[in-house]
Amino acid sequence: MWRLPHGSARGRGRPARAPPQRDPRPRDRRRGRRARRRRRGLQLGERVGVAWLRHTDGTCPYCMRGAENLCPESRYTGWDADGGYAEYTVAPAAYVYRLPDRYSDVEVAPLLCAGIIGFRALRRADLPPGGRLGVYGFGASAHLAIQVAIAQGARVHVLTRAAAARELALDLGAASAGGAYDPPPEPLDAAILFAPVGTLVPVALAALDRGGTLAVAGVTLTDIPSLNYEKHLFQERELRSVTANTREDGRDFLTFAANHRLRVTVTPYPLTAADTALADLAGDRVNGAAVLLP
Repeated sequence: MWRLPHGSARGRGRPARAPPQRDPRPRDRRRGRRARRRRRGLQLGERVGVAWLRHTDGTCPYCMRGAENLCPESRYTGWDADGGYAEYTVAPAAYVYRLPDRYSDVEVAPLLCAGIIGFRALRRADLPPGGRLGVYGFGASAHLAIQVAIAQGARVHVLTRAAAARELALDLGAASAGGAYDPPPEPLDAAILFAPVGTLVPVALAALDRGGTLAVAGVTLTDIPSLNYEKHLFQERELRSVTANTREDGRDFLTFAANHRLRVTVTPYPLTAADTALADLAGDRVNGAAVLLP
């Protein structure tokens, strides 16, 4: 996260140049007025966060129906623009977030990526109030998403391969924690697949109760084996993907985090050790979220 320019910044509040106040792309007038009000609302020196989504065109059918995460012209921090692994960055003011004061910079960093996408995945899973949620894979996103679900009254069962992750899940309030391919102790109303492992799709679908939904949260996924219609999809079971997030998702999640103190488990690394952090993530050696520190 960064601070808008205001002399020097301390700790991880990194300074960023103020963005231009005029967007050359045409906008619906009402959307333009709202964007200008948001820009004027940011104050110099204020702590803000730059997340994954950084641009949408605002005019396509997806944007107009509130699904800007599907915009064909969407752009992303660290993919289409530099700044994900940096001490300084420039970002459009309409796409940055005010950050809740109750979290340190190290704690709030995972909220901007893992937290927001986990929140989006939870919404896509369509969990009913007080429902039974299964979570497959337990890393940065999952350890935050289950805290949201539990606070909303859900009973959560975590299925993951790492023993340390299972211990963390139970410590955070999960009702049970088992191996990734183990059956949960009861049928599930909804499930989220965070692990990018296609062979877990039929496992999770088979664990759903009638009318249940499985949301696949990853950007990538290994091949999915053949599904048996009666076993995996009949009785109105649903399989859904999750694609990025909307700004509304980000605002709603950060508002939730401001009102509910989430426990953020982090493993910090210096920015110079980014390659080590990525290797540790791939090797299942990170419990919770990895955070880079400049």
